[in-house]
Amino acid sequence: MLRGKVLWLGFFLLAAMNAAGWPEGIEFESAGVRSGASATSRAHNFHQAEAFGSWNLPWYWNLESQWRLQSQLQFSAGWLADPGGNAFIGTLGPAVALAREGLPLSFEGGVSPTLLSQHHFDTKDFGTNFQFTSHLGIYAELSAHFRLGYRFQHMSDAGLASLNPGLNLHVLSFSYKF
Repeated sequence: MLRGKVLWLGFFLLAAMNAAGWPEGIEFESAGVRSGASATSRAHNFHQAEAFGSWNLPWYWNLESQWRLQSQLQFSAGWLADPGGNAFIGTLGPAVALAREGLPLSFEGGVSPTLLSQHHFDTKDFGTNFQFTSHLGIYAELSAHFRLGYRFQHMSDAGLASLNPGLNLHVLSFSYKF
């Protein structure tokens, strides 16, 4: 129940932010949903689901052989859980996307400050509610507007607290490109 409400809240926030308008050169690039599970120990069985959005920023670099490196701002709002607890998770941060004209694959990486509504779960204590999430991903263009993706992401507090166990997730996504 909480997961569905968080996803709807995320979509509402993305739509409201897009309708409010952005400075020139910033374009709403995509919105979607993603879900993932722990990449490591079964003792730490975490799941995450979220809505996300991505804006292309005005800074990009045209590289050789029709490759383009595009700067982005990404936002997500969702749910993180283990068998004994649930928390809100939200991110906002920069990323870069690498794509080649005519190639239906793209690559992405980024690091985002992350906020958790709670940091202590039954199977793990993340040390603090403030974390950082880094990711690397690959995306396949299914059509002009739909994209399927995979990303590996790591969340940790970067040593801000005495506990810094981190969390690695395998995450699948489905998004709509504008």
